Amino acid sequence: MLPDLLVPLAGEYQFFNLFRYITFRTGGATITALLISLLCGPAMIRWLKGHQAEGQPIRADGPESHLVTKIGTPTMGGLLILGAFALSTLLWMPLSNPYLWPVLSVALAFGAVGSVDDWMKLRRRSHHGMSGRMKLALQLLVAFAVTIVFVELSPAQLRYGVAVPFLKDTLVPLGLMYVPFAMLVIVGASNAVNLTDGLDGLAIVPVMIVAACFGLIAYLAGNVNFSSYLQINYVPGTGD
Repeated sequence: MLPDLLVPLAGEYQFFNLFRYITFRTGGATITALLISLLCGPAMIRWLKGHQAEGQPIRADGPESHLVTKIGTPTMGGLLILGAFALSTLLWMPLSNPYLWPVLSVALAFGAVGSVDDWMKLRRRSHHGMSGRMKLALQLLVAFAVTIVFVELSPAQLRYGVAVPFLKDTLVPLGLMYVPFAMLVIVGASNAVNLTDGLDGLAIVPVMIVAACFGLIAYLAGNVNFSSYLQINYVPGTGD
């Protein structure tokens, strides 16, 4: 939003030229998300503890130490992560970027599924929340819709194809099989973090690692110079 509002004023105020640069906006979004977490985190933790007297149910198949150390830890903290992510993204990213809305939608939709799952666990006082089939079905539905949008947004020469890293001219054509493949990647990446969170009870480290990796890949693919040097297919707009 800020780039849309301030870049047109760069002719009068040169400082606003900074909002043209992805690196500046990335730094601004990171600081904004951090401030939101620091300012809202304590209040949200108190609110969650007030509404979750016994904390999240502890899985019996996790580390035995968690049966002692994790007791009373509130769940649904991902709402803070998602809130900080969504607000900072909307604030610092051009709203005209077509990749913004599908990425934000899949994050919020998967977050909503996770929140309902956590709420059901708390209500039942068990680590069994939403059924695995229902959760997977909802995730696949969201992934299907987002994949179709991404296919339409992709450059024509890259549609329905999977690039081989560091081989710029190598593109594996999957045809219509690209859709289930992309759905598998989206749902698989989400559940890889989710499984780690389910065992440990704290998803922040896996989220940071996954977000950093995918963010770096998106930035490199969206930069014409880096993508050419690293032999990555250039996809305009993904850098944001």
